[in-house]
Amino acid sequence: MRQAGRYLPEFRELRAEHNFFKIVQTPPLACEITLQPIRRFQLDAAIIFCDILVINQALGMECVMVPGKGPTFPQPIAKPEDLKRLDKDVNVQDKLSYVFSAITLTRQELKGQVPLIGFAGAPWTLMAYSIEGEGSKTYSKSKKWLYTHVEASHHFLQILTDVIVPYLVCQVEAGAQLLQVFDSHAGILGKDLFCTFSLPYLKQIVTRVKDSLRSKSIEPVPMIVFAKDAHYGLEELNNSGYDVVGLDWTIQPQQARAVMSKVSLQGNLDPCAMYCNKDDLTSKVKQMLSQFGTQKYIANLGHGMYPDFPPESLETFVNAVHEISEKMNQ
Repeated sequence: MRQAGRYLPEFRELRAEHNFFKIVQTPPLACEITLQPIRRFQLDAAIIFCDILVINQALGMECVMVPGKGPTFPQPIAKPEDLKRLDKDVNVQDKLSYVFSAITLTRQELKGQVPLIGFAGAPWTLMAYSIEGEGSKTYSKSKKWLYTHVEASHHFLQILTDVIVPYLVCQVEAGAQLLQVFDSHAGILGKDLFCTFSLPYLKQIVTRVKDSLRSKSIEPVPMIVFAKDAHYGLEELNNSGYDVVGLDWTIQPQQARAVMSKVSLQGNLDPCAMYCNKDDLTSKVKQMLSQFGTQKYIANLGHGMYPDFPPESLETFVNAVHEISEKMNQ
């Protein structure tokens, strides 16, 4: 689960001692936070502690974590000419070596207990952050580019894609056993813009990553795409080349199953259901599993964990998934 550690007291203790990006850039600390949920709960996989915006940092953009505000770019990309500031020829293996070291260390520490997931942000989502400079309700600055700077938008998206691809390949070489691509701001686009400015780059990533791994005689790992709020694009995502499509909580499981026969599905309990009492949460998990079924399916939330979720709720969720699905499979 995205940000699976930040609701844990042991995470908050570590976070109080270290700057966010200091943790990301220090392999033993990133490893420790990755392992914290695994020690507490019977999760079926671990996801490396990192941040999608390390790609932007590798390209030369300063990104700082502002308390109460989140990730912020002091000098956002305001106009097409600003793209010249980016280090398009960045050596990904060197610049982001701390991520790969954290993955290798975590694989060693996991000792085969569960697989380890690596990830990256999708080009459109990273572009949106770069132009807005911070989170936004409308993302109007970045969407304006798609209408007024079409060529520059594609150029920017290709720059990002050309860094994301080797970044994901290096994660597998370091030990990642699955990969996930997060297009967190897909829903702000709508179908036409998504199919023009997001989907082609998502497809390029999965094709190039798998081809690159094969060229290195490495078996391609399963790849997951999560395009949040992209309910308009289920058929397109089904044909995108990814092995698994993550769904947010606004999508009906039956609707997804009807049009997504080529892929496995992941999701999609409303994260705020974690505020429920134990019985109600268990009931909601049962309903979710009955709608998705137990085959070609990864049970998960429809987005990330929130900082104020009770850790006991995740324990209830995970145990309910295991117990109910086992009964369904009998």
